[in-house]
Amino acid sequence: MNKFITTTTGRIDKVLAAQLDVSRNQVEKLVKDGLVSVNGKTITKNSVKVAEGDEIAYTFKEAEKREAVEIDFDVEILYEDEYLLIINKPSGLVVHPAPSVKEPTLVDWLIHKGISLSTISGEERHGIVHRIDKETTGALVVAKDNKTHEALSEQLQDKSMGRYYLALIDCPLKDDVIVDKPIGRNPNNRLRMDVVQHGKSAKTAFKKLLDTAHGTELIAAKLFTGRTHQIRVHLNVLGRHILGDNLYGFKSKRDKIARVNLHAYLLYLTHPATGEKMQFTAPLFDDMKAYLAKYFDDELLSEKIDPVRLDASFSTVK
Repeated sequence: MNKFITTTTGRIDKVLAAQLDVSRNQVEKLVKDGLVSVNGKTITKNSVKVAEGDEIAYTFKEAEKREAVEIDFDVEILYEDEYLLIINKPSGLVVHPAPSVKEPTLVDWLIHKGISLSTISGEERHGIVHRIDKETTGALVVAKDNKTHEALSEQLQDKSMGRYYLALIDCPLKDDVIVDKPIGRNPNNRLRMDVVQHGKSAKTAFKKLLDTAHGTELIAAKLFTGRTHQIRVHLNVLGRHILGDNLYGFKSKRDKIARVNLHAYLLYLTHPATGEKMQFTAPLFDDMKAYLAKYFDDELLSEKIDPVRLDASFSTVK
């Protein structure tokens, strides 16, 4: 049991979060689980007010550790220091474990690397700050400690951290475009997300890069929000689909494409410890590289996906 005398007045969740230097989300769960007391009385509501001189006591829960499974794969590391890890996620690798997932996940790989964080509310997490679909490839940042995790999460919220994606689509866009439409679960197909009236706000910017002679196009995308399948759903609104994305309507008689050709290409963030602005480029995987090499001029392609040029092209998009 930990105790302190508060020197401020306000809601218990705000006071305790400031005292422990953690997010209010963590404190809220601690309170709801009955692990906080004020002047000897257990509280379960975050709206409880405390006053200067009150004694606040709290207990941390031990995180339940996930049992490690055998790992028969490795993941490319783009950058690593004592605070964070940047990886290039391959296609087919599930990020988080779930009852329906039978194969090893990225979390299992992180456990083998010794990256396992615990929140004060007893949850075990593995430093993965942002989401990425199973078939999507590319840059992913992993925090190695709770303080770094919270700092990166804040950057994700205030948009100072983000990613630019490359995608191959089945029909060229008419122009560069921003789609700002809410996304929620498709009521008729639980596997799909869709634009729905009362969904969560979602905004994506798309940039035209290069067309092919037979009607496909390489585009870039920037996310302003992080909804499930966001790029795929917003392209579907435009009547466009990523090559290989059969879930959202891609159809091809010319060839069989094994997976969704979507890649988180460029990641930018501010290092939580040093304050340095950093950028990381995730190399494309062989399947996308082969398609690009077959249908696009190499010199022109290199120019279009140059990280500096790509970043500049989105700099005025708000």
